[in-house]
Amino acid sequence: MWRSFYLHNKVYYIAFAISSLFAISYLIPVLFTAALFILALLILVVIADIFLLYSKQGINAKRIMVGRFSNGDENPVQVHLKNNYPFTITVEVVDEIPYQFQLRNWKRKLKLNIGEGSLINYTLKPLERGELHFENINVFVQSPLNMVIRKYSFHQPSVVKVYPSYLQMRRYQLLATADRLQEMGVKKIRRLGHSMEFEQIKEYVRGDDFRTLNWLATARKGSLMVNHYIDERSQQVYCLINKGRVMKMPFEDMTLLDYAINAALVITNVALSRQDKAGIICFSQHVDLFLPADKKPGQLNLVLEGLYKQETNFLEPDYEQLFSLVRNRITQRSFFILFTNFESIEGLNRELPFLKRLAHYHLVMVVFFINTELKKLMHTEAETTEDIYIKTIAEKYDHEKKLMVKELQQNGILAVLTTPADLTINSINKYLEIKNRQVI
Repeated sequence: MWRSFYLHNKVYYIAFAISSLFAISYLIPVLFTAALFILALLILVVIADIFLLYSKQGINAKRIMVGRFSNGDENPVQVHLKNNYPFTITVEVVDEIPYQFQLRNWKRKLKLNIGEGSLINYTLKPLERGELHFENINVFVQSPLNMVIRKYSFHQPSVVKVYPSYLQMRRYQLLATADRLQEMGVKKIRRLGHSMEFEQIKEYVRGDDFRTLNWLATARKGSLMVNHYIDERSQQVYCLINKGRVMKMPFEDMTLLDYAINAALVITNVALSRQDKAGIICFSQHVDLFLPADKKPGQLNLVLEGLYKQETNFLEPDYEQLFSLVRNRITQRSFFILFTNFESIEGLNRELPFLKRLAHYHLVMVVFFINTELKKLMHTEAETTEDIYIKTIAEKYDHEKKLMVKELQQNGILAVLTTPADLTINSINKYLEIKNRQVI
């Protein structure tokens, strides 16, 4: 009991005043009786307050949240409180939030009337994948007498897994259903030519392309007949994610690896919605995850589970081992979206031979990142000689990024240079462009 028992600060102030009164009573004896009376009254009020607070289990608290969090998004958490006391209480709630958030001063204060329940709503934004460990909910209760504080500690340990941003994936999915993807920056791309996948011969209706008229079927039927084509399906789309040290670079509290994983999840969902087969490869010195391309109903969940635990190991990636796995395990021509980063032209030239060999058998698109910090340096005013030197170096590295794009394109490799914030939008736009141009 005593571990959950606290005196309010005002009790100490009153006790200090009483002790001062006792000291003064040495000079004015008549005050001694008054000091004794006030002390006795204080003790009685404190005892009465203890009795009120400990007469019953006066409050219930429960944490309500989903079983998994979305990385980089605001995830809702609720704390439900219920007052079982026969009087109004004042409560202070301290939820033991996982240390990753570094919210050391999280607390909420509120009043609860007799029998009243209340919900405390707040959000948490994780910035890394993994497991979050929630602990106790501590509730400090005060009665109307406001002399004693009773501490309730509700033991509610729970483990929440932080997955790649499935909330971002759902937003794109909902907008696609409502045909509002343009609001997120996804471009409408005009289809070039016809898909090569034949579906059926049907009667001509107004609006059909007259170039698809099937004259043999028209002659047999006696009415205009046209060939009907649909989008090519079951094409293989792989997201290749480099987990090397270059992907540990931070941007707005998240690493490039986290941005790549979030984008890969959205692209996988888009590919599956278009009836393509989607797969994932994560690699560094070794290929740590190989999920063959498929479009079965549970494929998206397999991708989600596979990406959730991927972490960088700060090592250089082995593209030769990646090429070896691709040649042995993936026989059908596929579209590879490689998420990586190059900070210098020398870094690209080291890996270019393997990328060219990969592009010989598959359609390869390399997605790498603009260094936003260099962009900031380029647009600042140079006031000293050192500023001029720094700005010149920043412009040199920015120019090298543009040269990398040209180098990749000259070798038959598609290239997307993007900021981390625009990664998902730019990757989706490029994928849709590739599909509409039918170059896979």
